[in-house]
Amino acid sequence: MTVFHLRAAGTSLVLDARGVAPSILHWGADLGDVDVEAWADAMVPAVPPSSIDVPLRLSLLPSLTEGWSGRPALAKTSELRLAEHQTGNRSIAVRSESATAEVLSELKLSSEGVLRVRHTLTNRGDADLAVPGLDVLLPIPDEAAELLDFTGLWCHERQPQRLPLRHGVWSRESRHGRPGHDDAFLMVAGEPGFAFRTGRLWAAHLAWSGDKRIWAERSALGYGVLGAGELLAPGEVTLAPGETYESPWLIAVYSETGLDGVSDRLHPWIRRMSPLRMPRPVVLNTWEAVYFDHDLPVLKELADAAAEVGVERFVLDDGWFTGRRDDRRALGDWFVDGTVWPDGLHPLIAHVRERGMEFGLWVEPEMISPESRLAAEHPDWILGGGTGPTWRHQRVLDLEKAHDYLLERLTALLTEYPIAFLKWDHNRDLLTPGDAHRQTRALYRLLVALRTAFPHVEIESCASGGARIDLGILPRVDRFWTSDTNDPLDRQSIQRWTSVVVPPEFLGGHLGDGVAHVTGRTSALGFRLATALFGSAGIEWNLTKASPAEKADIAAWIAEHKRLRPLLHTGRVVRADTPDPAQQLHGVVAQDRSHAVFALVTVGTPAAALPPPIRFPGLDPDRLYTVRPIGVPPRVMQDAPPPWLADGVTLPGRVLTSAGLPAPLLVPDQALLLELT
Repeated sequence: MTVFHLRAAGTSLVLDARGVAPSILHWGADLGDVDVEAWADAMVPAVPPSSIDVPLRLSLLPSLTEGWSGRPALAKTSELRLAEHQTGNRSIAVRSESATAEVLSELKLSSEGVLRVRHTLTNRGDADLAVPGLDVLLPIPDEAAELLDFTGLWCHERQPQRLPLRHGVWSRESRHGRPGHDDAFLMVAGEPGFAFRTGRLWAAHLAWSGDKRIWAERSALGYGVLGAGELLAPGEVTLAPGETYESPWLIAVYSETGLDGVSDRLHPWIRRMSPLRMPRPVVLNTWEAVYFDHDLPVLKELADAAAEVGVERFVLDDGWFTGRRDDRRALGDWFVDGTVWPDGLHPLIAHVRERGMEFGLWVEPEMISPESRLAAEHPDWILGGGTGPTWRHQRVLDLEKAHDYLLERLTALLTEYPIAFLKWDHNRDLLTPGDAHRQTRALYRLLVALRTAFPHVEIESCASGGARIDLGILPRVDRFWTSDTNDPLDRQSIQRWTSVVVPPEFLGGHLGDGVAHVTGRTSALGFRLATALFGSAGIEWNLTKASPAEKADIAAWIAEHKRLRPLLHTGRVVRADTPDPAQQLHGVVAQDRSHAVFALVTVGTPAAALPPPIRFPGLDPDRLYTVRPIGVPPRVMQDAPPPWLADGVTLPGRVLTSAGLPAPLLVPDQALLLELT
């Protein structure tokens, strides 16, 4: 058999490997038990006038030599021809070769319907082979006429943008040495008007933590594609004879149920591939509580306040290492500062553990301060030789050269101290062309070495907030710091869109001060608590300054989170398509649909005096649910509430989904939590 059909969870992929250039004939809806060879014969296209004299088919590695005038998968000088193929359990491996090169193409379809594709290029010639790029292209049909991807800024990550897909290329490129705050993140091509709950769509994400490109193209030749690959600088990767280059995995999903359908495939797959230790501990991070002002009595008092409200992990942020009194010095000198900590971190850690909490520590191993002992001793370890502007008064450390030093320093810290968690930060772009590939590979190598030596230590990927959230680094970490902003209004959008790809238990969300550190915006405690409830919850606030009433509300919130996190961190994430953009509804529904928690959120001024009803997606239509409010009541502006709120109401899921319940009149920047049992 030379026409292959991969099927899983309502998705089909058909690969025709009968010609000299294997072609994907279909990626999308399940085709059923079709005779794929007969169907492939029927799918040979016509030959239009003024074109090549054979039918044009989009191959696995489309190029100009085949008549494809769109963006190629591999810029090459000689034509690749099919050599052999192998099949496995929902997988295909195809080897193509020319006189000087060989490409192994791997296609894998998971039981959840997640498609993974990558290419591996081997230099079979006698001379060096420069790799300008090696990309994965997947076909999309004519119906996929509208695009969605993302952009953003520091503290404003994952902001959606939409546009029509016409003839030409819509391309997004990242040159940060990390995905960046403006990372395209996920490129979605769908039926015009697709939403969270409706529409067929085709989505792609590149599992890579360095420079990359992802694009959609509609060709006048009649084909449309989604493509992605690592963005390589000229000369960045050159293969000696016999050497190989492996492209990042392209992760792709077909959905018939809108963007929630993407989550329905990706979340179970990620949970199976990258299982976390459960339950996820409630964290207190010291940054917005004390900043660089490390003082043992103050931190002990903060730890006492954390333990009092139910925190399970206490994380000491920046400022603990030699000479680090501000952000202008000492990165790279990963030794506990004996002036601030004459007895090391032992007294604080002992106090934290006596209060029943784990201890975590902030590090930024990929960076170096020009004003540091490490920079004085090893100036050759500074990436790019220290040229160009600094960024946050720091430069980038060459991870290949500094690997042994960093592993030794981190090993020493993790050996001396009972550290359960590292907040691993990355606070600037590289700005040195041609270094992103080896720096990213070196980072992966360092993380694997550390996790192998200390499998009990969890690692959080932080990159000045959410500038490195991707499925390439996810198998090597346990948590993402979703954004440096704890402002709940900003966080509602950031968490909403990030969780389309990443399950909420990986996404750190913290309760901040009433006046947000980043925006200066004032927000109600209930809004802050409801926003931080759904993910990997934590606190970034000086609790010693909280009032007794606030502490009581926080303690109740943590107890509620602990009660609900078996649902929140294993359930199905759902989002309603609300007619008024000022009102949003999102929730988590248990896999057996027996239990759910929703948040009705106002992110602006409602358009009408009476907002639309609350319609709960994802419920079992034939099951009865009792709906009741939980948490801190939101602020409202109404003469009388909907009567059902007083004691709750019990109704069939079909009614709650289709007709819904009257909404209370929340003022802007409020959230109502509702539990369904």
